[in-house]
Amino acid sequence: MKSREIRLTQHFTGPVKSDYFELSETDLPEPAEGEVVVRNAWLSVDPYMRGRMIGVKTYIDPFEVGAPLEGGAVGQVVQSKADGFAEGDWVMSMKGWREGYVAAADSLTKIDASVLPPEAYLGVAGLTGMTAYIGLKRIIELKAGETLWMSAAAGAVGSAGVQFAKAMGANVIATAGGQEKTDFCTEIGADAVVDYKATDDLAGAVRAAAEPFGGVDAYFENVGGDHLQAALDVIKPHGRMAVCGMIARYNDDTPLPGPTNLTQIIAKKLKVQGFILSDHFDLQGEFIKDLSDWMMAGKVKTRDTVYDGIEQTPDAFMGLFTGANIGKMLVKL
Repeated sequence: MKSREIRLTQHFTGPVKSDYFELSETDLPEPAEGEVVVRNAWLSVDPYMRGRMIGVKTYIDPFEVGAPLEGGAVGQVVQSKADGFAEGDWVMSMKGWREGYVAAADSLTKIDASVLPPEAYLGVAGLTGMTAYIGLKRIIELKAGETLWMSAAAGAVGSAGVQFAKAMGANVIATAGGQEKTDFCTEIGADAVVDYKATDDLAGAVRAAAEPFGGVDAYFENVGGDHLQAALDVIKPHGRMAVCGMIARYNDDTPLPGPTNLTQIIAKKLKVQGFILSDHFDLQGEFIKDLSDWMMAGKVKTRDTVYDGIEQTPDAFMGLFTGANIGKMLVKL
């Protein structure tokens, strides 16, 4: 079986360019005992991948130049030499950015595509949804009646977080850029929505939106930059911030000055905590139970932005940094 794959041509800083990726074709080997051959159907691209392209180890190893990139994927087994795996089984892996692969069966997770569409396991029912859940449940410890500000609320983690927070009984102020995205935030249940592209006073706009709810108790950080500056000004004393990502900063060539109001952390006695999903897998069972209940009750909707074909994967990835996606960004093979 032949497989096309996307490889990294060099490590880099600054904006992502198509020259940093190449499309190659390879012949897959025959599976050994305990291995399966999988044909991918859906690939995920995510902002965290940008940090792995710099060439410096952070909380995870960098991508290897000349090797296929990695990311979330779901696909079907087409050949098996492993007990418990049969042709046609759906599996989830971190073997994305490629059409097919051979892997040890114990490195894969079986999924039930009869309960949810397979691509949902890369979004709201997968690591994306669990990231939002961890931030709200464990880091912020969001309570019913509180008011959450969700940044990048039309994105994958943000849109899941808006709906999870509403299901938990909270009020939600959403920020997003542009009419289509702000309309989407309203559609998924945000109580108030601020178009950050339409204001030169983000803090003032969020403060006004939150006033009917008594102000902002908690902030979910996906953006960084001017959003973090505004959040430190707006959030109430004893507020909590879950820091999931700072996509506005990922393509910087050199570090930029941080917020000028960090003393608010002291003055307001804030809890500000960054988190990585892999530290919190003990919550997976609770997450699946709550998500199932919320979906059965019609409290969670999904929306994806889909690119077609393996060759479109770099474009899909680059689109994350220009706001091209509403909901989860996926590539369909």
